[in-house]
Formats: sequence, C-alpha cells, structure tokens
Amino acid sequence: MQWEVVVGLEIHTQLLTQSKLFSGASITFGSAPNSQACAVDLALPGVLPVLNRGVVELAVKFGLSIDARINSPSIFARKNYFYPDLPKGYQISQFELPIIEGGQINIQTGKNNEEDGKLINITRAHLEEDAGKSLHEDFHGMTGIDLNRAGTPLLEIVSEPDMRSSAEAVAFAKKIHTLVRWLGISDGNMEEGSFRCDANVSVRRLGDDKLGTRREIKNLNSFRYLQQAIEYEAEFQKYILESGGEIKQATVLFDSDKRETHVMRTKEDAHDYRYFPDPDLLPLIISPDWIEEIRKSMVEPPDLCFSRFIDSKIYSNGKPTYALSKYDASMLTADIDIANYFEKVVEIIGRKEAKLCANWVIGEVAALLNQDNKNITASPVSPQQLAELILRICDGTISGKTAKDVFSAMWDEENCASADEIIKIKGLKQISNSDEITKLVDMVIIDNPQQVADFCRGKEKAFNSLVGQVMKATKGKANPSQVNDILKERLNKNS
Repeated sequence: MQWEVVVGLEIHTQLLTQSKLFSGASITFGSAPNSQACAVDLALPGVLPVLNRGVVELAVKFGLSIDARINSPSIFARKNYFYPDLPKGYQISQFELPIIEGGQINIQTGKNNEEDGKLINITRAHLEEDAGKSLHEDFHGMTGIDLNRAGTPLLEIVSEPDMRSSAEAVAFAKKIHTLVRWLGISDGNMEEGSFRCDANVSVRRLGDDKLGTRREIKNLNSFRYLQQAIEYEAEFQKYILESGGEIKQATVLFDSDKRETHVMRTKEDAHDYRYFPDPDLLPLIISPDWIEEIRKSMVEPPDLCFSRFIDSKIYSNGKPTYALSKYDASMLTADIDIANYFEKVVEIIGRKEAKLCANWVIGEVAALLNQDNKNITASPVSPQQLAELILRICDGTISGKTAKDVFSAMWDEENCASADEIIKIKGLKQISNSDEITKLVDMVIIDNPQQVADFCRGKEKAFNSLVGQVMKATKGKANPSQVNDILKERLNKNS
C-alpha cells in the first residue's frame, strides 16, 4: 500500500529584545536560576502586563517579509493550563486574531538549488510569552523551577500541512531560520532554545484528500532531530495502519538516542485551553504609518537578494546584480553576513569578477571558517584583504594555485598580513615575462624528446607532462596560461 506523509510545522523563535514581552526583566541567556524574574513574571498579586513595543516591530518585520497580512487590531488571549513552571496558571498568547495571518515561504529541496522550488503557505504567526523551565538534575530526586525564561517573547510561526517529506520540513525550517536571523529579529540559537520546532505528522493513502490523524512531536531543537523524528513517526503510523490499528491524536516526544517517539499526553484541542481575551491587555492597534515606518527600516529580504544575485542586469532595485548561478546565489544568501562580505569584496574588485569572488567566498573562505568553527564576521581575512588577493590573480601577479597558499598564510598569521606582503616575503610573484618563459620552454623541449614525439603523434597527455616540467622548473611561478600558449606555439613550429 502506498502512503503519503503530511507535515505541518509550528516554529517558536525567540525575538531579539533586551527585555521580556510584558515586563522589563532581562532575558540574557545563562544567568543564575530565577535571577531574571521580576514581580510580573512571578505573577505576584496586583501586577499588570505592559506590552514591549520592540517585540511588535520585530513581528511586523517578519510579516512583511513573507507578504502576510498584518492584523489591526490583534488580540492577546489567556491560554489556561496548569504546569509548575507557569506561575500565572495561564500563558498570554494570541488565538482568534493573531498579529500575522497568511504569507508564503519558497523552499528548495534539491541538492543543486537550481529548481524553482515549492511554496509553503503560512497559516499564522502570533506573539506569546514563554513559560519557565523545570530542572530535573542535581536536585536529589526533586524538580527545581527556573523562571528566567518566563515571559520571554516568542513568535510562533504555524505552517499549513503543505510538506510531504522530512526533507521538505527541514528545508522549510532552515528557510525560516535563515529569514529570522537575516532580518535581525532572532539570533536563532537552537542550543539555547531560541529556535525550536513542533512537527505535526500524519499519513494518508496516496490520492486521498482527507488528512489523517496527526501526532505532534514537541520541542525539536536541531534540524537533524527534526528529520529523524518525522521519518520515524511516519513509519510508525504506516505500520499501525497497515496492521489494522488506529492512530490516536497525541503529543509525543522524540528520544534522540533511540531515534523513536513516545507518547507524552493525549493531544488537547483549542477548547481544552479555555482561550479568552486577556482583560488586562487592550487590543493591539498597528497603524498603516507605523507599518510603513517599520518597512522602511528593514534590510533587503533574502529572497530578493537571491534574485538580485542571479539577475544579469547591471542594477536591480537600485543595487548591483552579479549574474551568478542559482547554486552560488543560494550559498551566498544563506546568511546575511556572508552576503555582505561577498558584496564588499565585489565592490572593490568590480562586477566583472563577481563569479571569481563568489568562488573564493563559498570555497576557500567557507572551508576555513568551517574548519575553525567561526562565523564569517570573525574571519581573520577581511573583505578588503581578500579583494587585494583576488586582484593579484586578476593582474597576473600570482596564479590561482599560488593564491590559495597565500590565503592560507594570511589566515594563519596572528596579525593577518596583506597579500602583497606575503607574496614579497615568500618570493611568490608569478613569472610573466614572455622571453623568460620561452627560454624555459625551449629547454624543456630539448630535455624531453620522447614527450615531444608523443605529442606530435597526438597524445595530449604528453603536452600536459611538458607543461608540468616547465612549472616544475619555475617552482610553480610561471604564468600557466602563458606557458600553455608558448609551448603550443613552439611545438607546432618544431613539428
């Protein structure tokens, strides 16, 4: 029997503010337990919530970036449930009128990123406060409660059930992760809980229109776990259905060690939480002027930047274009800092060498960043220094191969020396004098009569061998293009 997997995601991303959603308490990660919980977070008698204006602006930025509707008014509601780390006995969230409704995200799941992609629809994105955290270790069999996270501002992004595989779900989550970091609305740190996913998974017979019963996998904090959890859950549900069983709606947890899911509780529906408008908070009104002010403060969205990078016109929306491949553009726009680094390099060198600049940024630079586990903002080689190195390739001072050695030396220097300094100190300047190269070529031809004879009989490998001999004689300093041209000329003359 053929089955179709159906996946929808709920992504909780912590918004990048200095204080909480409804209080002035700090949200600095790693502080001592309960050191960042004020009277509002503790739900002491008589306290009232005050909405953080900055949180609203960050949420609106997200809504504008996905072409969603910004609701005005939007309503805050109380989501009622009991849990030890929820002091009020309810969570302030949004239900019937969220701040954001609709919108789309384009994902690509192919390895080469050359296909057109697939549109995933967004149902809504709403503001809510986080709960505290239960600590189960080092308490002699008891549970400790840390309320530092209580009241932390979250944007919950809910997709339609448009994904049909774990690969599509991961691509969607990664696209949202890139977007919120690009916009500067979240640091997206999954290890610190700033970005985590819940996956709603169901299966149905291929061709059926009706959705199957879903099970929600909670708190997945890595893309690898997200993929593994969805794949296990889908296979589990197929097995149950093919065995004549029935899927019951439930909330499950993923055991990353065993790579399997376990039921946490029977899944609640919205009415179980007894949502009602929070009487302490007025409806949130966002004026068109305020929205326009936020729009003007936004950076260029990643999809627009991607389109500009592959555009062959000279300018797009007043900014330069580079006629890159979709693969190159996707690599460069995976992070705003990488895109900015690339554009600074091209600005110095010139648009005609955009492809060469892209190759260096997504090649040598990315490789050493991964090796050293660094962000590009911490690169020892600045865009200006990389541009200087690439210019030395363009003007023939050094070959591309030698440039890689220079780059490694620049990277490893404690106080990164310039490309020109390293080329001078190590004597790496390329030999481009035609007369000098001709003399070397003639010597190689005289010393290697067998390879010359093989070339004359049509063996191309013999030519490459002769080129190698010339390069060896110059310790790799000869201009490879000139060596090729002069060697061909001399061999054709002698044949």
